[in-house]
Amino acid sequence: MAVKRKVRAFINKHADKIIFLMAFIIAAMVTGIFVWRTEVAAKEETQRHLAEEVLRFHILANSDSEEDQNLKLTVRDGVLDYLEQNLPKEMDVESTKDWMRRHTDELEVISKQIVQAHGYDYPVTAAVTTAYFPDKTYGDVTFPAGNYEALRIEIGAAKGHNWWCVLYPGLCFMDAANAVVPDEGKQKLKNVLTEEEYAEVTAASDFKIKFYFLEKWN
Repeated sequence: MAVKRKVRAFINKHADKIIFLMAFIIAAMVTGIFVWRTEVAAKEETQRHLAEEVLRFHILANSDSEEDQNLKLTVRDGVLDYLEQNLPKEMDVESTKDWMRRHTDELEVISKQIVQAHGYDYPVTAAVTTAYFPDKTYGDVTFPAGNYEALRIEIGAAKGHNWWCVLYPGLCFMDAANAVVPDEGKQKLKNVLTEEEYAEVTAASDFKIKFYFLEKWN
């Protein structure tokens, strides 16, 4: 009983301070939730707009064995070389997507030929489809998680780790030894995004990238 009386006395004595503290905590929580929801909504809107302006490349290996992973990279190189030689230059994103859809059969045949040339009989499929991608940073450009259209190539069971990059506007993550995003590459994104969206997707990163086609064509 004595303890309860002391507690009540303390509360009565410091009621104003306690009420102020509780009000401050509640206000901070409400503000935090509001800011978080606002940031989430802005990120989702940026992702939806960005998804309309890019075409990604997604290739899945048969398995995670060293042989299958090496085969995946060999197919990747063959497909990128083919695109370098045949993909028309100076197209916008919709024209690029349309061109890819009209040439998926050729890309599939090329991939199958590479697989067979290396002694495997895995089936291969190629299609332009919509797929979910996690957050990914290329140089100082971050692509928020969400659904994006992609040229998707599946080798065999397609159960192994995947490799992917951005075909349009030519942003392909190759390895950690390559240079950061060149200004002319980022300019393509800047031209199609709002100032706020572009600021949101550009952030420092340790990832190293190269614009595969820009480097080759230049």
